[in-house]
Amino acid sequence: MVAPDTGIRVEPGSFRDPSNRVFHRDGEVLRGLADRAARDWRSLAASDFFRTLLAEGKVCGTQELTPTPVDAPWAAVLRHERIPFVSHPYEWSFGMLRDAALLHLEILRAALAAGFTTKDGSAYNLQWRGASPVFIDVGSFEPCRDGEPWAGYRQFCQTLLYPLLLQAHLGVDFQPWLRARVDGIEPDQLRRLFGGARRLLPGVLTHVHLHGAMQRRNARSTTADVRAQLRAAGYSRELVSATVRGIEKLVRRLDRRPGGSHWSDYQRTCGYSVQDRQAKERFVEDAMAGAGRPALALDLGANDGRYARIAARHAGYVVAVEQEPAVVDELYRALRAEGERRILPLVMDLADPSPGGGWRGVERAGFAERARADVVLALAVVHHLAIGRNVPLVELVDQFVQLGTPGGRLVVEFVHPEDPMVRRLLANRPDGLFPDYRRETFERLLAARCRIERRWELPSGSRTLYQAVVGG
Repeated sequence: MVAPDTGIRVEPGSFRDPSNRVFHRDGEVLRGLADRAARDWRSLAASDFFRTLLAEGKVCGTQELTPTPVDAPWAAVLRHERIPFVSHPYEWSFGMLRDAALLHLEILRAALAAGFTTKDGSAYNLQWRGASPVFIDVGSFEPCRDGEPWAGYRQFCQTLLYPLLLQAHLGVDFQPWLRARVDGIEPDQLRRLFGGARRLLPGVLTHVHLHGAMQRRNARSTTADVRAQLRAAGYSRELVSATVRGIEKLVRRLDRRPGGSHWSDYQRTCGYSVQDRQAKERFVEDAMAGAGRPALALDLGANDGRYARIAARHAGYVVAVEQEPAVVDELYRALRAEGERRILPLVMDLADPSPGGGWRGVERAGFAERARADVVLALAVVHHLAIGRNVPLVELVDQFVQLGTPGGRLVVEFVHPEDPMVRRLLANRPDGLFPDYRRETFERLLAARCRIERRWELPSGSRTLYQAVVGG
């Protein structure tokens, strides 16, 4: 939403903490702080541990605007670095969620040692610079108070630990669970899956069953009552730190390496000849080189990241979208090992992309709202969506155009009906179901929405590449 006559756009997902609010103005990301939050910020900014986190890039770059803008209804205003692309935890792979959890715990340990804590424990407090997580909720820090537990423990469990337990112990992909509820997985939901001997799996008894039992027992108690009980029992900051260390040790032990998948070996099984692949790489390289250093490129159906890496040589940032969580996890681990900070891999079904969610459907923006790219790569995805998911060609072209910016570049591959991959997709479909799936139809639809600059038929003769200007 936009405040009248101010040019300020309040961040829809920043309303749960009334003491600070994120908003945007003139391309800047700002945070307004109320009186107490401003005092906490100035104590935090003066601390050695926070300066170290900033220097190491583990917390997003932040500085206070001084003097405070006279038109600001806040005691202080902070300016944050802009994250290249905002993503949501249900778009991350297992390895990404685990590394985000470990960073959160590392920051919390450092804060506790310095006399601070974090009010929140949500996975949404983290974002990415490529394959490196970064903590963004600077307003979450506050001084510790003796006798109080970590206030963010429940959020941490529901949005980070429980999804990791679900996938590590049961092999169940967590993404649909997190997408279904913005507040994450409730203990009672998970408890039903971990009965019998599964109760003894690492982390389950303490953080699922006992946590759930404590919540039920204290359901009618006030926060003040619970804090008083903990103080009386001698609960201390040292115990909080020990708890955090224990959770960190547990999270480090959790793992779920991707198993075998047709998609994880796609480059070998997709039917490309060496000549086709080399010609395709040259086409993409030339298209990216001539795009004028785009700020953002999307690689739709990125698979192993081959073309995302080509795009990253010319673009400021690349978002690589792939449906298979196992494939994204392999790509993420490779990018992390390389220290790559300009390619962000995301789990997403292009036929069912992330919608808006949370309060009023705008607390978490949908993918189409976030993705406005200067270059859109749609390589070897048209046939999967048109035939595998029954999406009309006209709808596909519209979607590619909507994900781009006017005047931006679209690089798209059309796989002909006679291609072995298309014949395989059609093998279990009724005859005549896709009469419009033809190259001339696709090209006509593309030309109606874009200006086609180049077309290139791969040496096999069954695939055509197009370079087009959106809205041209």
